[in-house]
Amino acid sequence: MDKKEIQEKIRDLVRWVTGNGGNGEHEDHLREMMGTVVRLSDPYVTHADIKIIHAALKDMRYAFKLFAPYRTMRKVSVFGSARTVSSDPIYRHAAAFSEQIVKAGFMVITGAGEGIMCAVQKGAGRQKSFGMNILLPFEQAANQFIENDPKLMSFKYFFTRKLFFMKEANAIALFPGGFGTHDEGFEALTLLQTGKSEPLPVVFIDVPGGTYWKSWQSYVENEILSRNLISQEDMHLFKVTDQVDVAVAEITNFYKNYHSIRFIKEMLVIRLQHPVSDKMLKDLNETFSDIVVDGKIVKTGVSPEEADEQALMSAPRIAFHFNRRNFGRLRQMINRINLY
Repeated sequence: MDKKEIQEKIRDLVRWVTGNGGNGEHEDHLREMMGTVVRLSDPYVTHADIKIIHAALKDMRYAFKLFAPYRTMRKVSVFGSARTVSSDPIYRHAAAFSEQIVKAGFMVITGAGEGIMCAVQKGAGRQKSFGMNILLPFEQAANQFIENDPKLMSFKYFFTRKLFFMKEANAIALFPGGFGTHDEGFEALTLLQTGKSEPLPVVFIDVPGGTYWKSWQSYVENEILSRNLISQEDMHLFKVTDQVDVAVAEITNFYKNYHSIRFIKEMLVIRLQHPVSDKMLKDLNETFSDIVVDGKIVKTGVSPEEADEQALMSAPRIAFHFNRRNFGRLRQMINRINLY
């Protein structure tokens, strides 16, 4: 069978699948994916490689299905140590945070384990919680507040699990933790800094008077920022606090007027909760001209490319030619928008 015949058979199979309850809009991508799968039969791909791809794809497919009914609900991914005991003040602080953030209309996502994860799901309640466990040799069990819940799943690999912690999150909250917590925190900041994630609030939370994240912030300022390894504007990508109400406000205020972004060709479109005034637009153009490649920040309407987001058809919009480099400054712009 030659290459052309293989492509035709793949095309026929995809059309049959999408024509029997599938989504026809995905046909082109599914055909390309099927072609990629066929090419994995090349001799340089080992059996171990295939196992990794298969397990990762299964994890991702199931996670897409799990989160699909909750796409319109904003969610906070919360990280912290599994070793924190219930008598620790930070445990109670985490439970208080999740209780308040749920009252503000958010759901929570945790790693489903003990410690901070357990505290967060205790405060949020089972109905407002997702658990994303990781399969480990010593079998990390899900905590009692998410165990056997339909919104709990177990991932084989950390990298697929981390993908969904970020993909499904509208905010990130971090409590004191070990290597894993720092890994998640720095990855979130890296994705925001490089524009690989949509803008979202990241808040580091300690107990009142605690030094855990203050010491971390000092390290970032004294050892990373001072060496010009990051920019001053990157410091606006996160907030450190020891107050639950401040942490909750950091997240909720982020969506006070800002809704979401989308790149349409060369333009960055910012969708809003309510329209901007001419005065505000003038202020934005004067303050953030350094991140506009050419032209100005302008009010705009719905583009044809946004037809797949019917729920946002009536949302006011502004747009500009963003330099796609200064995402810390973009975060500052969003903060300014939320003041109006």
